[in-house]
Amino acid sequence: MGDVSQRKRIWGWYFFDWASQPYHTLLVTFVFGPFFASIATAFFMDQGLNETAADAQAQSLWSACLTITGLIIGFGAPVLGAMADTVGKRLPWILFFSALYVVGAAGIWWTNPDGSNLMWALVTFGVGFIGAEYALIFINSQLPSLGSKAEVGKISGSGFAFGYAGGLVALTIMLVFFLEQPNGRTLVGLEPALGLDASAREGARFVGPFTAIWFAVFMIPYFLWVRDLGPGRRGRGFADALRLLRASVSNLGNRRSLLTYLGSSMLYRDALNGLYGFGGTYALLVLNWDIVRVGVFGIIGALSAAAFSWIGGRMDGRFGPKPVIVGAIVGLTVVCITIVSMDREQIFWMPIDQGSSLPDQVFLVCGALIGGLGGTLQAASRSLMVRHTDPDAPTESFGLYGLSGRATAFLAPALVWTATEMSGSARIGISPVIGLFLIGLVMLLWVKAEGDQDI
Repeated sequence: MGDVSQRKRIWGWYFFDWASQPYHTLLVTFVFGPFFASIATAFFMDQGLNETAADAQAQSLWSACLTITGLIIGFGAPVLGAMADTVGKRLPWILFFSALYVVGAAGIWWTNPDGSNLMWALVTFGVGFIGAEYALIFINSQLPSLGSKAEVGKISGSGFAFGYAGGLVALTIMLVFFLEQPNGRTLVGLEPALGLDASAREGARFVGPFTAIWFAVFMIPYFLWVRDLGPGRRGRGFADALRLLRASVSNLGNRRSLLTYLGSSMLYRDALNGLYGFGGTYALLVLNWDIVRVGVFGIIGALSAAAFSWIGGRMDGRFGPKPVIVGAIVGLTVVCITIVSMDREQIFWMPIDQGSSLPDQVFLVCGALIGGLGGTLQAASRSLMVRHTDPDAPTESFGLYGLSGRATAFLAPALVWTATEMSGSARIGISPVIGLFLIGLVMLLWVKAEGDQDI
């Protein structure tokens, strides 16, 4: 096929974000997550539970799924990264996990709207989610080869911006053409496209195959333009991978900045994933929004994420990633305090008029900030990791980064669940993420802004 220019390589790399983002936008947060919560709640109410208990049981199942898949991703990530570094190839791994993404997402179509196969829905979602996250580890490890240290922040931010734009377009298509409202019509009054049966919730269930098709189509530029430019083969397989991983973990004691950064990012990224995982269900359970309204909320968040990520990438290029990370965490902490302080009857613990639309307006602003600051935080975090990455083992280094982001994936869901049980309030249940953000912020004091690759 001839040589591929560096510009094409970068754009091919961007297309992974464009192709994969709908799993997070459509499935985790704004369509399938709330859809699962709604059918699970209805199922448990049919079993005799009251609405509060049914909501709790539905949230418990969703939390368990995110916890289990997070643990699988977290503890497998560094081993897989080391495997890729020892054999010197990444594209075969990306292809395999891309296949898991497609199979898992497509399987969501067979979720029964009466809630009779909830376990199927969670397992197929989990398979695709594992594929998406494992593929991302290998994609992230290619970032150091795309530009200089001064350029990777801009590249990372632009990649996230492009990805969020893809999620926005995908979500808009779902809302306009497929996702049915309670009246059986889509957001713009159309019947669901392709002859889908609104009474059987086929519009909502089509989000799985749609996500799978989207990914398969838009990964084509990636596979055409991106080349394996990682380190050469340094071993023969699993045993050598474990030796490389053991050496890297042992060396963390000599790299205080990297060790502290992995711990810090573990906590604040867990808090962010908690916001993403429960944002849509929070709106449905606390503010009584329907799924289509949650989808509109998602459009606002995705627009903000794309814009903020692009701006954040340029700020990263000028000031470095650490100040960008600090600013994003502070902003997200304020957002969380706002969310915890409000419901249909109060904002910042001050009573409001019954039927007021103010909580809806405030939550829309919060959604825009969660999307925007969350995108900025992820892009800058990836950039700061590049500054701490061993150039001889970038995939394994990002495997450790993946582990730090997933090893405590159970923590935010577990804390949210515990706080909800103790307080009896879904609103108060979000409060633990504030603590996770603040601890992560304090730990950044010991992180070197320019990394510690020279150690």
